[in-house]
Amino acid sequence: MSSINRITVLGSGIMGHGIAQVSAMAGYNVTLRDIDQSFLAKAMEKIQWSLNKLVEKQKITTSQAADILGRILPVVDLREALRGADMMIEAVPEDMNLKRKVYNEINQCSETKTIYASNTSTLPITELGELTNRPEHFIGLHFFNPPQLMQLVEVIPGKLTNQDITDKAMDYVLRIGKQPILCRKDVAGFIVNRIFIPLVHEAAYCLDRDKASILQIDSAVKFKMAFPMGIFELADYTGLDVIHKATIEMYSRDNGVINPHPKIKQLFDEGNLGQKSGKGFYDYKGEKYERIDLTAQEAENYDPINLIAVAANSAAWLLSNGVCNEEDLEKAMKLGMGLKEKLFETIESFGINRIVNRLRELEKEYGFFYEPNSYVINYKRS
Repeated sequence: MSSINRITVLGSGIMGHGIAQVSAMAGYNVTLRDIDQSFLAKAMEKIQWSLNKLVEKQKITTSQAADILGRILPVVDLREALRGADMMIEAVPEDMNLKRKVYNEINQCSETKTIYASNTSTLPITELGELTNRPEHFIGLHFFNPPQLMQLVEVIPGKLTNQDITDKAMDYVLRIGKQPILCRKDVAGFIVNRIFIPLVHEAAYCLDRDKASILQIDSAVKFKMAFPMGIFELADYTGLDVIHKATIEMYSRDNGVINPHPKIKQLFDEGNLGQKSGKGFYDYKGEKYERIDLTAQEAENYDPINLIAVAANSAAWLLSNGVCNEEDLEKAMKLGMGLKEKLFETIESFGINRIVNRLRELEKEYGFFYEPNSYVINYKRS
């Protein structure tokens, strides 16, 4: 199995135990590490539950489920967890200070052969690599939630990452049955979040500026922009804590990436984090995931031109800066955000000239964030 056989996953939360499961399902031996045995016990219960569901659906046998679970070793001691690891995937919370502490500990007990990978969704890979004693062996592997179901993994080399490490990371993603998209430059938000996170803030501005309702905006996003759900609904599903922290990290490194709306921080400060807390932009009942009742009729009451314009501008920035090509961008948006149509086909349906003119109007009224990118100005379908 290439030169990667033994994998260590640091952090047993939703992302960590999901990565451990999909790796074990692909035949890898996995050590799952966390700071407390109770966290690991809960993670192993969730993996067992997930495997039982696959057995119920006759996708794997009971024997296969037992083999998969047997390939995952829960460990508290960090030195023991890293012993013999060909690749370490860090999946601790998105806090730079916490990650700094974790990598300082890793540096003291990891083996020289171990590839370092981080599941960060927004933190710069180059900066994280600099926290280690060998940044040339460091790479970003951004899995999407939940890893058991989502097919996309963004692969992000840092400025010093060796090509051999990138090749091995891409190979690993393919071997676990996922689809890797190479993020060719280590930019704020990578590919999907570079489009998604600014869109959440813009939707909040649309509430203020257009005097539209959340239901009107979300219905328009779903039925006119081909999103799988409304933007506020998607924000609640993702978690306002995740979006708030991503916003801070992205904005601190490039203030042209996002036009932050104070509503996001307000919801975070209030503990209204979305589906997980029972309240975000919407109110929720119980722990079971609820879909919002969005309708095509409600969508007719709102024109999401500002939202598609911001999405187009963010996508254009990625393409004009060589972060990815249009094919990879469309694949990432389909797999990572569930878009039902190609983003640029939706953009064209609104009209390129109309979008550029709207961006110029917004720039004149609200500032440089809306300055239209040259790629969208000159866009022509090839």
